[in-house]
Formats: sequence, C-alpha cells, structure tokens
Amino acid sequence: MVTNTNPVLSDGTAVSDLIDLETHEVKMRTLSDPELYALEMKKIFAKTWVFLGHETEIPNKGDFIVRDMGSDSVIVARSSDEQIHVSLNVCPHRGMKIATVDGGNAAAHVCIYHGWTFRPNGDFIAAPMEKECMHGKMRTKAELGLHKARVSIYGGLIFATWNIDGPSFEDFLGDAKWYFDTLWCRTTAGMEVLGPPQRFIIRANWKTACEQSASDGFHTLTLHRWLGEVGPYAKKPDAEGKGGDLSPEMYGVEVWTEHGHTMRCIELDRKIQRLTGRDPSSMSAEEKLTLLPPPGITREMVPELLKRFSPEQLHVMSWRPPQVGNFFPNGLFEFIYLPQPDGTVLGAMALHAYIPKGPDKLEFVNWILAEKDTPPEIKARMLRQSIQLLGTSGMVEQDDSDTWPHMTLAAKGAMSEDITLKYQALYEDDAKPADWPGPGYVGEGFTKDDTQWQWWKYWHALMTA
Repeated sequence: MVTNTNPVLSDGTAVSDLIDLETHEVKMRTLSDPELYALEMKKIFAKTWVFLGHETEIPNKGDFIVRDMGSDSVIVARSSDEQIHVSLNVCPHRGMKIATVDGGNAAAHVCIYHGWTFRPNGDFIAAPMEKECMHGKMRTKAELGLHKARVSIYGGLIFATWNIDGPSFEDFLGDAKWYFDTLWCRTTAGMEVLGPPQRFIIRANWKTACEQSASDGFHTLTLHRWLGEVGPYAKKPDAEGKGGDLSPEMYGVEVWTEHGHTMRCIELDRKIQRLTGRDPSSMSAEEKLTLLPPPGITREMVPELLKRFSPEQLHVMSWRPPQVGNFFPNGLFEFIYLPQPDGTVLGAMALHAYIPKGPDKLEFVNWILAEKDTPPEIKARMLRQSIQLLGTSGMVEQDDSDTWPHMTLAAKGAMSEDITLKYQALYEDDAKPADWPGPGYVGEGFTKDDTQWQWWKYWHALMTA
C-alpha cells in the first residue's frame, strides 16, 4: 500500500500545493526549484523504470556504455552470458567513478583509484595484492559488488530501475504496451541503432522538455509553423502571407495511460491521400499498410506485420497509428513519414531522452533507429534525413529546445514562480471513438491537453507518495 507523505519544502510549501488537481494548473516553481529537483531524483528517477539505450549499442560480450538514471551514473554492460546488466558507476571502496569514458569493451572494470575490479555484471572480483586482502575481512566479496539495478529489455530498448521490489516493467507500461508493441516489436529481427546517439546540453529544467514530450500537439501550429511553408504541406502564400494549413494534422486520436505514457495517433487515410494520391476509403488494412508502410518498414516487411499483430492492432496501425509520444518520465519517440522528391516516402524513427543534470540543466540524447532488415542504402538515407529533421541540430528540435531555457529562467522570478501552467483544454468524457479497439484513456478530435495533464498527475502521485 502506498502512503501519501506530501513532502514540505523549506519555506513551508507542500509539494501537493504546487499542483491544483481541480483546475488543472501547475505552478512554474516546479521548473526551477532545487529542493524539488532533489526530491525528483529520489521519488521519480530512483523509483520508476528509466530508458537507458538500445541493446545494439552493446552487441558483444564485454561491451559497455555509461548512461544516467536521474542524477546517478550507471554502467550498462553485456556480460559473458550475453545478459545486459546495469550497475551504479560508483566504487564501493572510496566512491570513485569506475568507468570514466562513454563506452567501450572490458572483460572487467577496474577502478583507477585503488584498483578494485568488477565483472560486467557488477560482481566484485578482487583488489590488488589479493594475498594481502586489501579489501579487508569485514565484508565478503559478495557484499562488495557494485549496486545493481533491475533490468528489462523491451523491443531492444534497455530500461532499468532501482526499485527492486516495485512494479514489473510490463505493469509500468500498462495499457500503453498494446500500442507500443506495434512500434517496437514489429519484426523478428528487430531494430538497431544507426550509430551512437547525439548528445548536447541545454540550460533548462528536464520537465520543460518532458511535459512537451507527453504528446503536446498545440505547439506544432505555431512553433513549427514553417512546416506549412515547405514540404508536403507547402502552398503559395495567400493574400495574408500564410502558407499551408497544418490544422488537419491536429485531428486524430490521443491516448494516455495511468503511468504518464502518451501518444498522438494521426489519421493515416489523410496521409495516404496526400502522399500517394490514392483514395484509401475502401482499402483493407493490408492494402493501406502496403501502400504506405509504417515509418521504417519496407513493403517487404508488411507480411510479417500481418502475422505478428491482432486484427485490432492492425486496424489502429492502418487507421490512426501512434506517431509521436513518450515514455514517462523522460523519453520521447517519433515515427515520421518523410516524403521524397521522387514521390516515395522514407521513414524516420528517433528516440530522445532528456537527462536531468541539475535544476536548470538537461542533456538531450538522440538515437536514430532502423529495422535490422532494412537495406543499407535506405538506412543511410534514413540516418541523414532523420538527423536533419529530428537530430540535436535538426529543424524540428531546434524549435523545441529554444523554448525550454526561457521557461526555466522565467520560473526563477519572484512573481512568475507562482504563475501557473494551464492544462484546461480537455476532451469531453465520451470522446473515445465508439469503434476504437485499444485500451487506455482515449480522446478523438482536435488535439487537447489531456496527455500532458496525465503526465503531471503521475508526477504528482510519485512526488507525494
């Protein structure tokens, strides 16, 4: 049973007072407060499942990468039995960081300070001068291993948690798994990363990026309005100087789940009509998926989709497939259709993680992925165009990351810290389509605030529990 503790900050403000659950408002102080940040590291990043990378980043025995779980550095390593382990990157002897590089291959990890040595699975091997027992005799070797996290591999994605006895990863995904399977578990061969992730630092609170990642649709019309001036949406400016209309892309279905995972599911028929010129109104799911395969899927892979998924999942995939969404607390995914000059359509698949680096600093980490069976020449095009659009210097991400530092700075003001973020444009209670086959909370129509509000509700639940 979870007990509500409602922590109180040093000025007497209760954490629960920062969010008004009735009016759907969040005080801007949440985007800058150092005390709150420290609580988040313990109550969110030390308790939930956190996305760390992809298994193809460490394909061989002994391969490792160094990543972050909130404020903690961890070693993600593949051991001799091919299993992936996540261990705290802190030597239990004197607290030295063991792995001081971003990744590599090592049969054992040796602390440079006093030479304590550990296996890829985190087990303690020995200290130098074994006969002198430099590690002492008060604790056994089994007690001197690295602190180990609980690990789950899902569709090649690596997740870990320090909450050893907490909910399973499947329970954490909840209703979102029904949809996420159609993204991450599409083929037998699975996905792979196209090179190491891009990384750069933004002077912003991690939540400014993550609450937007919880399927905010409104900002597309304004922050990304240039999309109406180029590509498939473009048209000659009208008398008022306006370009193409992006508003049709704001209609569809949005899904949100108990644990803050969300997604925007955009009408596929409209894309088929625009990108292929064909009328999909009388087409079957197989015909639609073959004519316009999901991003990253080739026509040759479509028969496998038809075998792997239920009729209900195929119906969603060919009607209103998830295209953007998030993993709570700090992951974002994008499955984008990229029209080509020759009339074909290329897929882009990107994963972002927004790593907390302090109350006013985050690290933006970006992975580009492809199905392993994708032809090499198509992978190369996917990588190049995905980086140009969705990379750390991509056209879309430059728009997004420009807003987050401004929000963080504003949240530090004596007056503005009490201004509230508002999530009050909501779907009606009966907004779920009558024939929608998937689980979770579902709204149909023009994009709304429900997905982001659910993200904050789960943040609130964890922070007060």
